[in-house]
Amino acid sequence: MRISARADYAVRAALQLAATQDAGPVKAETIADGQDISHKFLEGILGDMRRGGLVQSQRGGNGGYWLARPADSISVADVIRCVDGPLVSVRGVRPPELSYTGPAESLLTLWIALRANVRQVLDGVSLADLAAGKLPAEISGLADAPDAWTNP
Repeated sequence: MRISARADYAVRAALQLAATQDAGPVKAETIADGQDISHKFLEGILGDMRRGGLVQSQRGGNGGYWLARPADSISVADVIRCVDGPLVSVRGVRPPELSYTGPAESLLTLWIALRANVRQVLDGVSLADLAAGKLPAEISGLADAPDAWTNP
């Protein structure tokens, strides 16, 4: 699985908003500077997140962006889906829409299992979890596995 720059930036922007959720609107420039993201690229991402219902915005001198829902009700998967679409696809197709024959027939089950595990991890972590630096135990456990940090 590959996480796009767009998804990475979107999650980082959402975390910046989660960390300042009670401070009122945050300007895109502030998010861009705080996360070292191109302002123009970030504006497009924030627009997608606004259209996807994850953030709200207000124009003007006191304007900016804020989360549309509490940070504990927005998962990392929600953010990624909003800017990149489905979490797992094969050649741009969702796994249930695929079919294989012959020796590759069981490949579909593998792709479905991969999607289920990706969902479990990304749906299981909220912006509030990340902003607080407190990942769920099952996620920390996966990262603590001896081979998690090595390149095969």
